[in-house]
Amino acid sequence: MANNEHEYDVLVIGSGAAGLTAALSLATKCRVLVLAKGQLNSGSTAWAQGGIAAVLDAGDTFEDHVADTMDAGAGLNRRETVEFVIERAPHAIDRLCELGVPFNRDGQDLHLTREGGHSHRRIVHVNDATGWAVQAALLKAAEENPNITLLPDRTCIDLITGKNEKRYSGSGHVWGAYALDAATGRVEAYVARTTVLASGGAGRCYLFSTAPRGATGDGIAMAWRAGCRVSNMEMMQFHPTCLYNLEVKNFLITEAVRGEGGHLKIPPGYPGAGERFMPAFDKRAELAPRDIVARAIDHEIKRLGLDYVHLDISHKSPEFVREHFPTIHEKLLGLGIDMTREPIPVVPAQHYTCGGILIDLNGKTDLPGLYAAGECTESGLHGANRLASNSLLECFVFGEAAARDILEKWDEFDAPPPIRPWDESRVTDSDEEVVIKQNWTEIRRFMWNYVGIVRTTKRLERAAHRIKMLDDEVADFYGHFRVTTDLIELRNLLQCADLIVQSALKRRESRGLHYTLNYPGLLDEARDTVLVP
Repeated sequence: MANNEHEYDVLVIGSGAAGLTAALSLATKCRVLVLAKGQLNSGSTAWAQGGIAAVLDAGDTFEDHVADTMDAGAGLNRRETVEFVIERAPHAIDRLCELGVPFNRDGQDLHLTREGGHSHRRIVHVNDATGWAVQAALLKAAEENPNITLLPDRTCIDLITGKNEKRYSGSGHVWGAYALDAATGRVEAYVARTTVLASGGAGRCYLFSTAPRGATGDGIAMAWRAGCRVSNMEMMQFHPTCLYNLEVKNFLITEAVRGEGGHLKIPPGYPGAGERFMPAFDKRAELAPRDIVARAIDHEIKRLGLDYVHLDISHKSPEFVREHFPTIHEKLLGLGIDMTREPIPVVPAQHYTCGGILIDLNGKTDLPGLYAAGECTESGLHGANRLASNSLLECFVFGEAAARDILEKWDEFDAPPPIRPWDESRVTDSDEEVVIKQNWTEIRRFMWNYVGIVRTTKRLERAAHRIKMLDDEVADFYGHFRVTTDLIELRNLLQCADLIVQSALKRRESRGLHYTLNYPGLLDEARDTVLVP
């Protein structure tokens, strides 16, 4: 503690399901610091509506869950990882029950719902607001733990590596991160023996996304700049059913609405009005995996010139709808839509980053002292498309796996050397905030238009050209402008956009979430797209 002002045993970046799970496991022996970019509950976990997939039904098996996951992932999954996660799912649910998560029940048994791509009912849930309940339980446990320090409003800029040591030792070890304190405007060094990245995905690279405002790929970009490989960044999942509303642009209509019988239909005023269209695309109809449903909706929107399609569950009783989807029902009523009596206008939107920092089954990255868990990673679980409700599960399993490996190897981790403070000498003020806003908007728009649900080589090359032009401008601005959260996020967004486009250009086939008109076929062998810094 004498060498570095803010020094802990372990630094966890991110206060969602993955980060807090890791922190709670580590706190049995370590002093843990958890940094959150915004409020402690502002990440993606609290936004998760559907639930957590786990084999708990008498007629279900691990093998069935594995098969469903592999099928959704279009063969790109690593089977070892899929089995590792799925076999640990019941334990994860038991742990959450111990923490007081009030899962829905049928008598003494957990109530299980079904979602697209699943062959059985295996989704444990808290009505249609599972993530919020899970986040609340994890946060309460972390706040009550004396070995965990929680600091909100800290935007991480870069990982601290050997080059930041006061006397460079030649080590490639990660010693924590530099982060901006929003309250003071100062950049501080938060130093630790080991660091766990649990910073979420890069959904805000796109114009339309269900991800929260802070999902700007910070952890992925920082890990890449520090020297980590990334994998399958082209596999960006688009959720089929985001509410179409000009004022509310990122409200998700959970997969479970289709799982409980909702139908996708053509809206009035167009050929086939009121008719279902999914049976023409897949025998599973509305229960097909997300990539198939999203492309089908995208196809119908473009074919007929629609603004949206309809998701209709009004054929179910009002009591059934209100009981199963109270949060969505109340939200829509506030917008003048009664889902018990009328259809919901929906469009696809970016939803989940299936690629990310390459990790092993212990959550280890390429760099010593750096672990990662959750949406910022590529573990082999999701492959070319994430199966519904496997995301929170991944957070619990890998958050715990990373913590377990750190504790088992604790004696191998050296105490941090003295770290240089952040260099404030280059900072100058600027009134050109409009430049950040303009570039942010431009990135999100060309990523949506050129690197979206359906791609072409020409569109990808156009996106790459725009990224190259913006790269110099953003780098120059970053080098001369005072550091702000918006500027840090812009830098990371551009980096992630570049990784997505690079990866998409390298995959010369259509597999899972990556669908290109230039290469519509499937190669014989499924291979990861791995980028090396």
